Amino acid sequence: MKFSEMTYTRPDPAASKQRLSALTAELKAAKSYEEARRVFLSQQELMSHISTAATLASIRHSIDTRDKFYDGEEKFWNNFNPELEEYNQAWKAAMLESAFRADFKKEYGDLMFVNAEIGRKAFSPAIVEELKQENQLVQDYQKLIAGAQIDFEGSTYTISQLSPFKNSPDDAVRLAAWKAEGGWYKAHQPKLDEIYDKLVRLRDAMGRKLGYNGFTQLGYYRMGRNCYTKEDVEKFRAAVVKYVVPVASSIYLEQAARLGKSYPMNFADNALMFRSGNPRPAGDADAILKQGKKFYEELSPETGVFFNKMLDDQLMDVLSTPGKAGGGYCTSLGDYEMPFIFANFNGTQHDVEVVTHEAGHAFEAWTNRKRIPIDYIWPSMEACEVHSMSMEFFAEPWADGFFGPDAKKFLYSHLSGALTFIPYGTMVDHFQHIVYEKPEMTPAERHAVWKELLGVYMPWMKLDGEIPFYSEGMGWQRQHHIYSSPFYYIDYCLAQTVALEFWAMIRKDVENAWQHYMAYP
Repeated sequence: MKFSEMTYTRPDPAASKQRLSALTAELKAAKSYEEARRVFLSQQELMSHISTAATLASIRHSIDTRDKFYDGEEKFWNNFNPELEEYNQAWKAAMLESAFRADFKKEYGDLMFVNAEIGRKAFSPAIVEELKQENQLVQDYQKLIAGAQIDFEGSTYTISQLSPFKNSPDDAVRLAAWKAEGGWYKAHQPKLDEIYDKLVRLRDAMGRKLGYNGFTQLGYYRMGRNCYTKEDVEKFRAAVVKYVVPVASSIYLEQAARLGKSYPMNFADNALMFRSGNPRPAGDADAILKQGKKFYEELSPETGVFFNKMLDDQLMDVLSTPGKAGGGYCTSLGDYEMPFIFANFNGTQHDVEVVTHEAGHAFEAWTNRKRIPIDYIWPSMEACEVHSMSMEFFAEPWADGFFGPDAKKFLYSHLSGALTFIPYGTMVDHFQHIVYEKPEMTPAERHAVWKELLGVYMPWMKLDGEIPFYSEGMGWQRQHHIYSSPFYYIDYCLAQTVALEFWAMIRKDVENAWQHYMAYP
């Protein structure tokens, strides 16, 4: 079914809660595993229906945040989801206490119970109102960013549409674009500060209500982390500073030499990898998708079927348009057993990386679309990012079709970018740990922390105040994950290290690498 034909219907809140409560009672009263299993499958079907409706509303709202209907529906879900979670938690408790837990474990594995126990630690009815407020604040941030209108060289652009100018080989144009974007953020900084300050204090209060010493432990539980700890992340961060930052520095030293610039460079010069210009796709959006079709059809039979289904059912919205939310993502429409890709093409190499990165997520979700429980469709976040980042590397042999004469430049920038990203992503994580350890910090103190961390993790950045916002230690406010998904970003860094292992495997034996990729959880 085409995306445009998928019908959105808001669920009835009272009926949904009543149905989930009834199923919980039936599970508790089950006299046999067969009966308990039937109730479990009914609960899975119910949650799939609800999740699909919520996802449809979210996608259509992100495509045009100005749409009044879906803006209203997002507000509905901001309130309904926390309310429903209380009933979902009662279901989880019943599953954990079920007399047939061993039978469920034998058929479906123990992970569902491990994750349920973590989920129980991340919620209490006492924080429902705070969760509603948090959802609304995140939506306020997303709408603010999506509504950006930046005047530049006689025209007006969204943040995504301005990106090609921020990569221009013309030094004056590139610097002016960075200043224009930084100026917009600077002008809206009071609102950005206000939203984040409220989010930090709200999250800290929720953590304390649940009995934790602030938000950090709650944040880890909300991320569903079941195999590594805060202490493990601290060790990883230390290793990044010791081993990866020097390598990344050497990459930027060579870049400065190519550009004829002194090191460290400002943000605008760091954005230009080659004096002749950064690699650009050889064609427009249609050409990129056509080459994506060729890539996936030739990669494997499964990927060919998958990508053609995505194209046929119009399950990708990739053009950058006014009012569209920023960034890109992949999500699932459970009732239709299909993923959806959202992106903002803007004529840069990132357009191609979206077709590989987000489609890496989508292929994983499509491959596992029939998994039960439905929570098994997506693994943990760091595993999800391995699927996407590794798929980018599998696409490299098709670079000529995507980039034409810029293919070699792309191959270099893609690999070097994978390495230099790790310090940035790790810095995002470090920043958040400091913020939530000291929730009383003022906005100015948070900016000072970011500026200090830039010196540790990204010493190639010149912090001289030349570019508003960015060189003043405020650039973290453009990273939406910091607002919307606290503690997510380290997952990208952990995944990138595994994806680089796939890069090495691909060069030795691509067939063997693909077998490992398909076997990855």
